[in-house]
Formats: sequence, structure tokens, C-alpha cells
Amino acid sequence: MPDTSAIHSDAIQTLLGEIRRRSPLVHHITNWVTIADCAQITRCVGALPVMAHMADEVADMVALADALVLNIGTLDRRVVASMQIAGERANALDIPVVLDIVGCGATPARCAVVNELTDALRFAVIKGNYGEIGAAAGARAEVRGVESISVSGDMPVLAAELARRTGAVVVASGQTDLITDGKRLHRCTAGHPRMAMVVGTGCMAASILGVFVAVSADFWAAAGCAMEFYGAAGEAAAKHADAPMAFKSALLDSVYTLAQAA
Repeated sequence: MPDTSAIHSDAIQTLLGEIRRRSPLVHHITNWVTIADCAQITRCVGALPVMAHMADEVADMVALADALVLNIGTLDRRVVASMQIAGERANALDIPVVLDIVGCGATPARCAVVNELTDALRFAVIKGNYGEIGAAAGARAEVRGVESISVSGDMPVLAAELARRTGAVVVASGQTDLITDGKRLHRCTAGHPRMAMVVGTGCMAASILGVFVAVSADFWAAAGCAMEFYGAAGEAAAKHADAPMAFKSALLDSVYTLAQAA
């Protein structure tokens, strides 16, 4: 069991200041369902998004970037090939890579792609909901589409085991988000239930993670700060909107407002 550690608000403010100062470029090879949302939230937090998928250009594009976000939500073999090319170039240049394992555990094919990518590439962060992280760690998990239904086993232990096996910081999102590097564990309770009403909030979290790891060498601390910041934005948005689309708009505005206030 990893030791429980805290993320302090001053660390979040420091990283937000770095984001505002540097405007990092975050290259995405991501989910077609949420691609515009990911681009928008990246811009709202103060970074620059680019959504380049073509195999012919991804190596050149990632070489210009400060972080790479890979999201397996809408899979096909051409996209996986582009992910491999971009990931290899990012690894060679020590550019941090975030992997969002959307739907891992729903089908054998998705689990196979996750194994393929984690065997071939080095990741700064691997992110998923409890079911997805449990499945990637080898536990029995029920994932319906992209929603976590159940997982067998102790989630902090499973997340820590996956972190140690892959060398990545693991972010398991749920009612309490778990952020672990296999030694340290942060439990993030920030957020609001309305975030689960909106398609794409998980994908947007991966983009926020990409922005934060782009400006910090301590990926565990950066991931913890990112999830605390995102959760706080969700709480702020819930004060202004009840319905899903109004909440989504308020969430983007809250991300922007909190980032600018740092």
C-alpha cells in the first residue's frame, strides 16, 4: 500500500503560474467524440492544443510539443499506429506522455491495445476510471461502454501495482480520485456529481493532466494538482448550472476563471 500524501494549494498555484507563463503546446491523438472539448479545455487552462492524428506528421508535431495526450476512446488501427509513432518520438525527446485508457475492460481488443502501448512506450501518466484501471491492473472489472460498473480488489493497491509495473503515475478517477506513483498516494475528493452527467469530462481530465505534466518534472505532484484543480472547477461550475449543457459551459468558464486567478 502506498503512503498517503497531500497536495497543497500553493503547489497548484505555482503550476498554474508556470502554465500561464509558458503556454505549453499539448499534442492530442484523442477521442473523436470529445476532441473539440479537449481542445477547448486545454485552451481555457492556458495551454495550446493541437489535434494531429495523421501518421505522416505526428512525429514532427510531437517534437514541437511540451506534452502528448493519447486517448483510446475511438479506436482504429491507423490511430493506434499514429499513437505508436508519436509516443516513440516523445519518449526519445523526453516529452511526457499521458495515456487515457477509455473503455479498457469493455472488450478484449481495448485491453490488448492498452497492453500494446504500455509495453512499447513510457508514460508519465496513465488515467482511467476505477473499472478501466482495475482491468489494466489485471483485476476482474465490469466496464459497460466507457462507464465503470464494478471492480474486484482494493483500488489503491491495484493502482499502485499498475504504477510500479508501468513506471507511470496512475490516476484512477471515481468519487475519490486516486493518484499514485506506486509509493505515494493522493486522494482527491474535489469535484461534483454533475461532472458525471456530461459526456467528455473524463477526456477533458486527461487534457488537464497533459497541461500540468508539461510544466513539471514531478509527474505525481503535477497529476495531483491537475485533479484538484479540475475538481475545484467542477464544484464552482455546479454553483451556476444544473442542466448538463449549461454545466458543461460553466465548467469551461470555471477552468478559465480559476486558471486566470492564480
